[in-house]
Amino acid sequence: MNGQTVVFDPLFPWAAIWSLAGIAALALAFGFWRGLSGSWLRALAAAAVLLALTQPSLQTEERSYQNDIVLLVVDRSSSQTLPGRERQTDDAVRRVKAEVAALPNTELRITEVGDGAENAGSLVMSALARLLSEVPRARVAGAIVISDGQVHDIDLAPSLPAPLNLLQTGLSSDWDRRLVVDAAPAFGIIGEPLTLSLKVAELGAVPGALAGQTAEVSLAVDGEPPQSFAVPVNQPLQLPVTLRHGGQNVIQIGLEALEGELTTRNNTVVLQINGVRDRLSVLLISGEPHAGERTWRNLLKSDSSVDLVHFTILRPPDKQDAVPVTELSLIAFPTRELFVDKIDQFDLIIFDRYKLRGILPAAYLDNIRDYVLRGGAVLVSAGPDFATVESLYYSGVGDILPAAPTGVVVDEGYTPTVTDLGKRHPVTEGLEAFSPLAATAQSPGKGQAAAGAPPWGRWLRIVEVADPTGEVVMEGAGKRPLLILDHAGEGRIALLASDQAWLWGRGFEGGGPQLELLRRLAHWLMKEPQLEEEALSVDADGLTMRITRRTLAESANDVTITGPDGKQSTVRLTQAEPGRFTAEWVAPDIGLYRLSDGKLDRVYALGPAAPREFEDTIASDALVGPVAEATNGGATRIEQGLPDIRQVRAGRPAIGRGWIGVTPRAAYVTTDIRIAALLPAWLSLLMAAGLALAAWLREGRR
Repeated sequence: MNGQTVVFDPLFPWAAIWSLAGIAALALAFGFWRGLSGSWLRALAAAAVLLALTQPSLQTEERSYQNDIVLLVVDRSSSQTLPGRERQTDDAVRRVKAEVAALPNTELRITEVGDGAENAGSLVMSALARLLSEVPRARVAGAIVISDGQVHDIDLAPSLPAPLNLLQTGLSSDWDRRLVVDAAPAFGIIGEPLTLSLKVAELGAVPGALAGQTAEVSLAVDGEPPQSFAVPVNQPLQLPVTLRHGGQNVIQIGLEALEGELTTRNNTVVLQINGVRDRLSVLLISGEPHAGERTWRNLLKSDSSVDLVHFTILRPPDKQDAVPVTELSLIAFPTRELFVDKIDQFDLIIFDRYKLRGILPAAYLDNIRDYVLRGGAVLVSAGPDFATVESLYYSGVGDILPAAPTGVVVDEGYTPTVTDLGKRHPVTEGLEAFSPLAATAQSPGKGQAAAGAPPWGRWLRIVEVADPTGEVVMEGAGKRPLLILDHAGEGRIALLASDQAWLWGRGFEGGGPQLELLRRLAHWLMKEPQLEEEALSVDADGLTMRITRRTLAESANDVTITGPDGKQSTVRLTQAEPGRFTAEWVAPDIGLYRLSDGKLDRVYALGPAAPREFEDTIASDALVGPVAEATNGGATRIEQGLPDIRQVRAGRPAIGRGWIGVTPRAAYVTTDIRIAALLPAWLSLLMAAGLALAAWLREGRR
């Protein structure tokens, strides 16, 4: 197809030509003012000269007209999988394809968009902008979006050269309820209530019989049996929660599902709140002053978060030194307050070389036993006194001790060793790496451990114990139990059958990891989750879940994973190191996953339990509608019927009852150009000369 236009190629700059035209206009104006009869002929002559100077030409183009392009963005995000919407989407795609194919010189470009990465939601406008950048703007006749209207990048909507129309999925009768968390802390103090702010929101056309009714909300902490509450809807709710242990606490809040609501994916919220201890309260009971007593004080006082109460016996009743009783102390020690009234306020009680001398009544020691059974923690560091008839074993505390003394005290040098079980226990695993000798290169005689021996110094005494009922994680001379850990009721107890740990702190024969051992031991007793010997933990990188099973057993069961859709997968764990079995598993989607190996259960939220796609599930044109109207387009519901597609002129409304419009662009590519002069130069000069001569002759006759 051809196209013709007139073009100019002036011999002089346009400024010069316009200057000449101005001079000619002044001269002609003077002639008309004087009444010269040939002025109009002179004007024509001047026009002929000026026209010749601009060199007008006729440009003929050979044009190849191109098809118009209609852009189609199909939303395939999670919210589009709700009941009925997939079918509506597929029907709309087929209808658009057929309608565009029926339009003359028009083609269709399609892109589909799913859920955005990292819970970004429906990135429909970003997909439309990418599609628009791939085609010439001059050919774009229109854009169509098939979606429920819940897009999450509306601020990135591109500037379109043609109408935009939304074909909206969903039904006008859709309704839903969801949990909305307004505020939740990332940390909480163990044992102190914290407040979660949430709300049960009703969305859409809720049936009259259900609108405004109370909702049943359940709350479960760490997979324990849930508690249920009846709460009002559409009103802020303050929910108190108390964290029971340190580390990550998984709080699952669920909303009772009702028949007819659009989805239950937003009926569950999982919060992961780290429990921290405000202050650690430790009671240290020393039976008598000795070289290792300072070790315990230094360890506990070095931590500013530890409140230490040290009860020590400086002068036993059997000591005869003639010192008056009135001069022994200024105030009475509050034993009843410590061992009866406030015993449950302590996180840990340590007995350091304590023996029965009648100072603490038997009832107080019975209280300590009951304190452990209720969930407390006791560490016994045994000296020679533990092997005598005054041993703590023969008190109420002895009922929960994990081993019995034989009455033998072995005074000989030995190197403490970690047992095979201890290599799997979190208290003693990898302990060698924390020894001061681990990084040295000295000879064995100068502080380095001999080949095959642990890289730390010796201890010089061990109390022999028999019939250990707990877990022996360290051994001493002659493979005698040295460190025994055990569970008693709801609490924990540890027995260190030696009072020589202070030798490591003093650097004897190079020292050892005394601080690390005692730190782990104290935190295990206080039930820190990182030191649980039986634990199932999960962390994630994107959709890849890393599963870790810590156990004292030599093997681990397979883990069953239940996804948010109820489908189950089985994952086999492999041993990464003693006592630790791991596996990686790629989840198909974000959501709430439940893991179980038959003994332990774990709840993990991969991304939010209710993804962004399900925050607002009711289809709406509130976001896309204004953007479409700015382009003369609009929104229409698919449930009201699939529209026809027709061509409309630019600037006219592109939506009506039962139809949407696209604007023909008539874009073309020029394949050839021919230029021909409208008037030859000689003809222009001849015309100008003839007109000038005619003007002279006319004026001469007059």
